[in-house]
Amino acid sequence: MLMNMVRGMAAGVVGMIAMTLSERLEMSVSGRAPSTVPGQVGANLLPSRDPSVASDVQGLNSPVHWVHGISLGAVRGLLDSAGVTGIGATAAHFALVWGGDVTLYRTLGIAPVPWEWNTDELAADVLHKGVYALVTGAVYDALT
Repeated sequence: MLMNMVRGMAAGVVGMIAMTLSERLEMSVSGRAPSTVPGQVGANLLPSRDPSVASDVQGLNSPVHWVHGISLGAVRGLLDSAGVTGIGATAAHFALVWGGDVTLYRTLGIAPVPWEWNTDELAADVLHKGVYALVTGAVYDALT
């Protein structure tokens, strides 16, 4: 199980690279500003940070983005340990990542429920987390 988690985290690194590239490409086309949600999550969860202080949010944005995605790669390894593999594992991984993030954002008061998001926000979030899950899954399977 531990090796699967480590393999998942390694795959998560590549998934995060792909996700970050897809976000940057989409933002260059759409004109959307970078999300500050990772920084807001970090500032809400760390007692030494304040989510209402812009410098706290900005300072945490990139580190939380990367740590979150890499650590969620371990979930892909846990799915393999549970006997869920291939495209089924990738679909389950996406559902766990996206559903977990939506629940976290809502719980922390960062975002409303997804059906209240505008279409562009929802599409971008699903697209980029889909890229993450697909690439993480493909790399995980290749490492296996």
